[in-house]
Amino acid sequence: MTQSFIHIESPNYLKLEDLPSPPDWQSVFGNDNRLALEIGCGVGDFMLKTAMDQPDTNFIAIDFYNKGCYKTCRRMDSHGVKNVRVIRDEARLFVTDRIPKGSLSAIYINCPDPWPKKRHRKRRLVNREFIEFLLDYMVPGADFFFATDFDDYGIDVANALPEVADLENQFGPDLYRHEFPGYHLSKYMRKFMAEGKQIYFMHYKVK
Repeated sequence: MTQSFIHIESPNYLKLEDLPSPPDWQSVFGNDNRLALEIGCGVGDFMLKTAMDQPDTNFIAIDFYNKGCYKTCRRMDSHGVKNVRVIRDEARLFVTDRIPKGSLSAIYINCPDPWPKKRHRKRRLVNREFIEFLLDYMVPGADFFFATDFDDYGIDVANALPEVADLENQFGPDLYRHEFPGYHLSKYMRKFMAEGKQIYFMHYKVK
């Protein structure tokens, strides 16, 4: 898909070509705080609220869309947020090339593209294989969060997660919940809920 390119000038934006593989994230952030990743930051409202709640965590927010990265940076800049770095890249490639194994304390994936047509569902990002891939990059005790408004995507991921070794469900016997107190809602979640849709929330920890 061709994207109209928006030039981004922000202290919170990192150009992919300027990053080594993998980067020294402690040097990038100027501290040794724990490291978390949001895959698909959208326009940045979830990341803004989460980063402000957790000033002692360094957040990497990635998105494939330049416009989303631009809007996310504007949000961070306008609120003076210093603990977020925004990067435009594809998720699996970015994690493979730019995240050291065993370094992430949390991963957030909110409302990824559901590819609703049946013939396209194999393009969905989150499945058992992808979750198992991410495990190599997480520390013991790390949190994995997933949320979607798309019913069969939510049910598919909810059924896949218990099959992944070394993950523990934080919702007890519930495979998912439609409410998650304390978890910030993105712009898209609020939009979907206003349309009467339910959000499927999942929260697991690495054993």
